[in-house]
Amino acid sequence: MSALATRVIRDPAALTALSSDWWDLWRGAPEATPFQSPAWLLPWWDVFSPGQLACVTVRDGRRLVAFAPLYLESGPLGLRLLPLGIGISDYCDLLIHPDYEAEASAALMQELTRLAPWEICEFTELAPDAAALKLPPLSSLKMTISEASPAPVLALPDRIEDLDRVIPRLRLRQLKHARKAAAKRGEVAIVVGDEDNSEGLLSDLIRLHSARWNGHGDGVFADKRVAEFHAASLPGLMAANLARVYGLMVGDTIAAVYYGFLDRGRAYAYLQGFDSKFERESPGLIVVGYAIEQAIREGAHEFHFLRGDEAYKYEWGASRRRNRLKLYVRDGTVAPG
Repeated sequence: MSALATRVIRDPAALTALSSDWWDLWRGAPEATPFQSPAWLLPWWDVFSPGQLACVTVRDGRRLVAFAPLYLESGPLGLRLLPLGIGISDYCDLLIHPDYEAEASAALMQELTRLAPWEICEFTELAPDAAALKLPPLSSLKMTISEASPAPVLALPDRIEDLDRVIPRLRLRQLKHARKAAAKRGEVAIVVGDEDNSEGLLSDLIRLHSARWNGHGDGVFADKRVAEFHAASLPGLMAANLARVYGLMVGDTIAAVYYGFLDRGRAYAYLQGFDSKFERESPGLIVVGYAIEQAIREGAHEFHFLRGDEAYKYEWGASRRRNRLKLYVRDGTVAPG
């Protein structure tokens, strides 16, 4: 193996130009999620741009073997090095090819210490198998690992017929009754999002979710840039076969929309919205039930309910799991509490 070469990317155009190699590395990193893909992070930077790009690449010759998508942000906590996608990504991480884990991790850390004199490097919302958790300690930095957000996960059986082994019977009965109740209101059908109709389904999701939260903080779309980001990222996610968008039709009305992802045997339930006129028919329950069944059909073995400790996730039989927060703090800096 030749000596690894590192580079810091500060120009958005250079980040976009990295896309092809980035995709290759993303596909080769077994712990990667859709939240580390170019389809997610390039639109995120284009829309939010909250600081100065400071992405680090590691190459073996021309081959990209590690990538840390980061930026520098100055604020009350000082100058922090943060992951792209923070805030709306349920899993943040960097990418390291498994054949280069030790060497590339060391090279990344050496380059990170040479960046502008940041005070805190924060890797937040790390899944238990995240690549960032494998980064080595350095004597010049204080390193801590603590708990972050809860992120429940449902283990899936191989067959839909075996769902009763993992989902509580009460929840399955509720799902059955909800489907029957919806059928009394009209013909029930699932519209599966594709490259032609997914944009319209996303618009329905934003409308339903915003209406549900109107006057109560307005939910995730209170910041109009969030809707702009999802509109920009969805085409790339669909083209990469990562996005899963399902619309529940009752009669001629969209009663609920599910937006999630599926990749490498893992399904991710990102966002749902439903029409309050159908609240008694539990349309959210129906569309999540469909997403779980479809994930099994596509060979998924896990269904990730993502961040949040809401009771409904455990009513599906999900197990409690927490993300991790890994901090590197320079000497003399007070770490955030």
